[in-house]
Formats: sequence, C-alpha cells, structure tokens
Amino acid sequence: MYPKIKNINYTETGNFFLIAGPCVVEDHENPFVVCQRLKEITDRLQIPFLFKASYRKANRTSVNSFTGIGDLEALRVLREVGEKYGVPIVTDIHTNEEARLAADYADVLQIPAFLCRQTELLKAAAETGRCVNVKKGQFLSPEAMEQVAGKMRAFGSNNFMLTERGTTFGYQDLVVDFRGVPTMQKNSVPVVVDITHSLQQPNQGCGVTGGRPDMIETIARAAIAVGADGIFMETHPDPARAKSDGANMLRLDIAEGLLEHLVAIRQTINKLN
Repeated sequence: MYPKIKNINYTETGNFFLIAGPCVVEDHENPFVVCQRLKEITDRLQIPFLFKASYRKANRTSVNSFTGIGDLEALRVLREVGEKYGVPIVTDIHTNEEARLAADYADVLQIPAFLCRQTELLKAAAETGRCVNVKKGQFLSPEAMEQVAGKMRAFGSNNFMLTERGTTFGYQDLVVDFRGVPTMQKNSVPVVVDITHSLQQPNQGCGVTGGRPDMIETIARAAIAVGADGIFMETHPDPARAKSDGANMLRLDIAEGLLEHLVAIRQTINKLN
C-alpha cells in the first residue's frame, strides 16, 4: 500500500518510506545540504525517500514570522534539489491557484492539517494528477478522515495518503492517538505519522510555536510499531537557527541514528507478522 510517485522504488525490504526535509525553503543552500545527507542515509538503509520543504509558510503564529524567499524562487530551488538528487519533492499548498502552480514543480502536493476539510482545495489538488498527502486536522478524529478519502476519490484521485500529526489537547499541546493509524488505513491508503509536528506546542503567548524534540524518537518508535506506512519529519542542521518550526525539528546529525533504530524495529515487526 504505497503512493505512486516517480523515482520511488519501493524495495522488498519491508521498510517504511520517509518524507523529510527542512520546514521551509529559507535560502538557496540549506535544502541541498539537508537533501544530500538524507539521501546518503536512506540509500544505505534502503528507505524510500521523498524530500519535503514548504515553498511558502502561510500559517504562522506571528505577523513577523518568516514566510519564504518568494514563491517562484523557492519552487525553482525545490525542482533543482529534486533533479540533482533524483528524489520526489513534497510541498504544501493553501489555495486552488497554488495547487496548479506547485504541480509544475513538485511530485506530491501536501494539504496542511487546518485545510483538510476544504473541499475545493482537495478538488484542485486531485485534478492536478499529482499524488496528494492530506494531513489530518488537529480537530478531527481518525474516523472523520474517511470523508476526506471519499472526497479525493470523488474527484478522481486514488493516489493519496493520509497523515497523522496529533490532536489538540487543551490550548497549547497535542497528543497522538496511535489507534488512528489502523483506523485511517481502513481507507485503503498509506498512512504516515508526522513525528515532529505531533510534538508541537502551538499558540504560545510569545508568538513562536514551542515543541518537544526530546520526544521525537519515542513518537517515531511507536509509529513504526503500530505499522505506519511512512514517517514524516522535519530536520535541520541547526534547529535553533531555523526560520520556522525550529522548536520541534530533529537535528540533522542525529537523523541517521534514529532511522537505524526505526529500520530495526520494522524488521522485527515484519518477522512477527
């Protein structure tokens, strides 16, 4: 049960696939640095890899937060990264017009969690013919994503995935209900667990989203143990200097160790099954 995406060769190792990269294209160098390192790791571990970065950040806590280097400029950077390293590109969209624009540069269009119920946006994404990754809203139950899957199929797309990214818990925290993975898999689509956004602590009074990066491996191990098809994570060489979501991103230099552990867990699970 895998999405159909160019350049992805799903091996017979039984591995999960990985969607990873920095939160946003914040300059011309960082995406290349991150993608090169992740490609080296995933090639060695035989993990199918998709590179993710937003070309523009529309959902920011503060009006002063960084939103991007310019739409077309960032999209061109993403296309260059994909071509250089031979990996599919994942990026967020927020409007119908963005769906059509981003489809010329990216292989997977991602629907942010807050927009997962926007029918016209889902329709626009489906009609591009690209694979679509729909993140479950923090305000929705896993069961409610059946309606999202129904919309995608009604618009002619069977090439989509659903992503768990935590559920609102109080005003400034999220929790992950891992029952949601098998529940959403009942829609016969791949289910991804976003192991970094699930650890956000949103709506902080200071205007900057907080996070619990110390819990990334805990969430990731649980996701693999319950059978997630894919893992989503944001990573950066220096999260403290990242221009978006630095509080919950994984340091790039420890990504290899984490992925090694997750592959070992998946191999153990496969033997038990």
